[in-house]
Amino acid sequence: MNETQLTFEEISIKNCAFTGHRDLEESFSFEKLQKTVLDLAKKGVEKFFCGMAKGFDLYAAEAVLKAKESYPNIKLIACVPFYGQEKSYLKEDKERYVQILKNCDVKFTFAERYYKGCTINRDKYMADNADVMVAYLKKEKGGTAYTVGYFKKKYPQKEIIFLD
Repeated sequence: MNETQLTFEEISIKNCAFTGHRDLEESFSFEKLQKTVLDLAKKGVEKFFCGMAKGFDLYAAEAVLKAKESYPNIKLIACVPFYGQEKSYLKEDKERYVQILKNCDVKFTFAERYYKGCTINRDKYMADNADVMVAYLKKEKGGTAYTVGYFKKKYPQKEIIFLD
């Protein structure tokens, strides 16, 4: 039996979800993230789902907004787990959050207020709507590890791009 392997370009890859830690290591590279987003846009990804948490998510959203300069058709979709998510952010992150939200193409807010599990519900939504995931995973526990594990288990045929 002859099996055919499909390349990324031959499969309809239209939606990307981001997942990553709030605290980034010194080795984190915005340039690598930006290149990954540009490569995905070039390959036809149209929608980028972002959880809007401080750290990796805000950088991912900024990378998409920058990529829109070259690919104006792409959409940034903010997936906010609950109203007031940004209230505990430091001033600089709060300002970035507000600026990013102003420039998002679509904004979903999943709950009126925080409850245990609201971020997991948001993460599952993003994973369930993604054809590809971009992950910044450096720890074996926590929300990012859960989201990557969920995506791998439920969608083993889909690609995860791990950033160093």
